[in-house]
Amino acid sequence: MSDFEARTGGPRVWNVGALCRAVADTLEARFNPVGVRGEISGFSRAASGHCYFALKDESGQLRCAMFRRAAGLLEFQPRDGDQVEVRGRLAVYEPRGDLQLVVESMRRAGQGALFEQFLQRKTRLEAEGLFDTARKRALPAMPRAIGLVTSPGAAALHDVVTALRRRVPHIPVVLAPAAVQGAGAPAELTRSLQALYMLRSPVDVILLVRGGGSIEDLWAFNDETLARTIVQSPVPIISGVGHETDFTIADFCADLRAPTPTAAAELVAAPRELWLGALALLEGRLRTALSARLDALSQRVDDAATRLARPSTLVLRQQLRLAQHAQRFRHVMLSRMQRLAQVQQGLQAELPLDFARALMERKERLERAALRLQLLDPTLVLERGYAWLTGPDGRAITRTQQLAPGDAVQARLADGTADMTVVQTDTTGLRPTRAS
Repeated sequence: MSDFEARTGGPRVWNVGALCRAVADTLEARFNPVGVRGEISGFSRAASGHCYFALKDESGQLRCAMFRRAAGLLEFQPRDGDQVEVRGRLAVYEPRGDLQLVVESMRRAGQGALFEQFLQRKTRLEAEGLFDTARKRALPAMPRAIGLVTSPGAAALHDVVTALRRRVPHIPVVLAPAAVQGAGAPAELTRSLQALYMLRSPVDVILLVRGGGSIEDLWAFNDETLARTIVQSPVPIISGVGHETDFTIADFCADLRAPTPTAAAELVAAPRELWLGALALLEGRLRTALSARLDALSQRVDDAATRLARPSTLVLRQQLRLAQHAQRFRHVMLSRMQRLAQVQQGLQAELPLDFARALMERKERLERAALRLQLLDPTLVLERGYAWLTGPDGRAITRTQQLAPGDAVQARLADGTADMTVVQTDTTGLRPTRAS
């Protein structure tokens, strides 16, 4: 019995606030600072940046608060179920009278030794050049096949396959199964990668993925043999191990690191709509190029027609050339369109129609040109009363200086020829030439 109880006949009566402060002072003097190990439960981060959660084990539970300044120093994202070690100070939250631990630092339980080993291995391999960016390769724009290394029972497999099926369902995926956790995981991962390297029909890119976890769960991806196997890959490798805040040796050795398995799949799977849009653009360019080429050829035909003397020969020759060009370009067009049709059906249905319509228009223009050229035929001039004079040698006579009295000439008329003899020539141009 205390002196107070002896004097008053009962326990001391406290104000609530005073009692809470007394308990807090006792905790401060007796325990603080304190370190606690346990499992995170009910973790939440408020808009203010403060974090609230509970630490529990099989025999107890302790409320915890981690204020924004300390939370900003965390090197990982705490999640329910994580085993952690925290340092802080026990206190009483007086408005509710709750016992709580104000956490000043946190790390994963058992992380110290493993993390130190991770840093030593990372430093050594980096010095050997395994992380050099100069040796890392760009990803293929359109892989023919994708290799995938992960556990058949992992959620990462479902995430990756779902993303690939949604974005590039036409690209085959080759799964090389391997354990992603445990003592035998590094050897299985190494064998699976080597099996993909030796495929008869090789893949163009490899995804090495698994979901998140503690440093112990991801330790297989810090294996040195696995790191050297990744560096020896003949094709680019994307590492999608853990969550965005998780880093492993495999991430540094890979050609590219993705923050999650799903993100790794999306890096090699450009949406199908993007490629269809590119094909549509190429189709437009092909149409424009073919139209310009046909216009240029038609113009060449028109230019040649104006330079040649015999319209019928010109028309026949140019029609033949135009038909040859049309057949050649029809063949090229159909071949291009058939290749495009493998990705986007229906493209070749419109282009031949446009081509046939353009060809018909060019033929109509060519026929009109032929009609105009026929009107220039010299034989039509003879129908109007003119004659074509030739000498005994068959040469055309166009000047009186070529004639002398007594010369024999032949006149070609519209319906035949007439042989004549020159009687007299007149160079004045005032009298017609007399012939018999």
